Amino acid sequence: MDTERSGRNAGKDSWLRRVGWLVLIWAASVAALGAAAWVLRLIMQGVGFRS
Repeated sequence: MDTERSGRNAGKDSWLRRVGWLVLIWAASVAALGAAAWVLRLIMQGVGFRS
């Protein structure tokens, strides 16, 4: 039966799910920032700037 899921286990699953979403959103934002920096670097090199 699914009665064991109530109580402490439900709270633990909820906490793990929230932390998982937090990590996923953080990783996606870091990846997006890296991609934006890479695109800007390509554009700057294309117009003559050198790094």
